[in-house]
Amino acid sequence: MRRFVDAKWKPTVPALVNLVAASGAPHLRAAFAAAGLDGIRPAQVVALVPLAAGGLHASDLADRLKVSRQAVAQGIASLERHGYVTRVTDPVDARARIIELTPRGRQALRVMRSNALDLEKRWDEVLGSQRLRELRESLQMLLSGEADAAGD
Repeated sequence: MRRFVDAKWKPTVPALVNLVAASGAPHLRAAFAAAGLDGIRPAQVVALVPLAAGGLHASDLADRLKVSRQAVAQGIASLERHGYVTRVTDPVDARARIIELTPRGRQALRVMRSNALDLEKRWDEVLGSQRLRELRESLQMLLSGEADAAGD
């Protein structure tokens, strides 16, 4: 873990979760490069996950990612330029467009999943199986609690 300038300063749990999540980015960038997947950053691949089950309108993708429609439009434009997604006409409403994964986008998801599983193995070596299982359960509880709070 990083050494902090002020030894009395303790990062918050959300800050630690963000640091842990970000720590996997260099490995993921390297995995993308090894697979010949250029023009995609670890933060962008998150936008591909909801598309794995099928195409979505930009507004639906924004809702699922909990970001603005403008953010989705910008991110999707870049992913489309690099061949990870395509926009097709909605068969129900010809005025609307649906964002769909391309084979390259599906490959990026496979690389991301493989990289995540490797990261979990490294965490298992550090934490042990029981602590990793408890971490997973704790994170799922926190996410569930956030979903419940959002519904209030």
